[in-house]
Amino acid sequence: MLPLTGITVVALEHAVAAPFATRQLADLGARVIKIERPGSGDFARRYDESINGQSSYFVWLNRSKESVTLDVKSPRGREILHELVGRSDVLVQNLGPGAADRLGLSAAAVRARDPRKIVLGITGWGSDGPWAGRKAYDLLAQCEAGLVSLTGSADEPARVGISVADIAAGMYGFSAVLAALYQRRLTGEGATLEVSLFEALAEWMGQPAYYTAGSGRQQPRAGARHATIAPYGPFTAGDGRTVLISIQNETEWVRFCAEFLGAPELATDPRFATNTLRVANRDTLEAIVDARFAAFGAAEASALLDRAGIANAGVNTVGDFLDHPVLRERKRWRDVDTPGGAIRALLPPISLGDEEPRMDPVPAVGEHTAAVLAELGRSPGEIAGLADEKII
Repeated sequence: MLPLTGITVVALEHAVAAPFATRQLADLGARVIKIERPGSGDFARRYDESINGQSSYFVWLNRSKESVTLDVKSPRGREILHELVGRSDVLVQNLGPGAADRLGLSAAAVRARDPRKIVLGITGWGSDGPWAGRKAYDLLAQCEAGLVSLTGSADEPARVGISVADIAAGMYGFSAVLAALYQRRLTGEGATLEVSLFEALAEWMGQPAYYTAGSGRQQPRAGARHATIAPYGPFTAGDGRTVLISIQNETEWVRFCAEFLGAPELATDPRFATNTLRVANRDTLEAIVDARFAAFGAAEASALLDRAGIANAGVNTVGDFLDHPVLRERKRWRDVDTPGGAIRALLPPISLGDEEPRMDPVPAVGEHTAAVLAELGRSPGEIAGLADEKII
């Protein structure tokens, strides 16, 4: 039995942050009932058509869920929604500011009816404070948290290549629900939970925040190099391929000089004797490392680095990643059904010992509406009438 078997989650969700939290709950066995707009569904379904005509975002975030379409603005749709929430353990929502309150589903209202309920709201900037009413999307949070100012080349800032603020918020939402379920088992009480995109990413900005506060200056943008550690970055081998190396401590630095650079005296060179000095003299140091890499092919350089105990990696494309030997040899891929046909999907990173995580299909819009309404006691005729009135 999976850890969350028997837990029911109702999700008023769209886009990335809340769907990422609830998909992970589904991975662990929770029943996740996803409420979608009749006809169109979650707008993330239409972000792209790259995977069998479906959105890459949607198939990533919504396997193992049940899709129920409801016009929650209509009285009958709202009545059904409240019934579903009443039967659930957890309510998750990342609706726009004030929308949950207007539906009668604020955390206070839900928990007044049933104190055992766990209610998670994912917001952009927090449910109170000066920006409570502002819209928030991933890149806006990246910008406001200062992350974009750290990312990119010296000449130009850049967005992080994935939806990192949404993912951060989804991860904290997932872990908060797990903690609340444990607390409820001990005390019988539910919980009111909130995570904002901005504050989730603010936590991830801890190191550069402390660096700036303590030093009085912001660490520079350094492309694929580490801004405050050297040598730590990509180098081009003689065959034109790129290898990234990482020197994390003085013991590694001494070994790197002796066994890879073939110049043990560099370890105590006054220009490079500490990491701070190596960063200050980065250009001179990297010219020496570049010259050494040029003498080897990438595979030969990587083998020599491995023998010296120096961490290194290829700078892969996404295509390279899809065929990565670690994923292949560890059997991390599974087939998952979708409305557009079966796709390959990665197992979630949490290992459950011998227990396989849940990898059920990605639902079509409203695929489970009739079955769920039947559970609520609606007759086939009533369900047909709701469909005719476009309530489902």
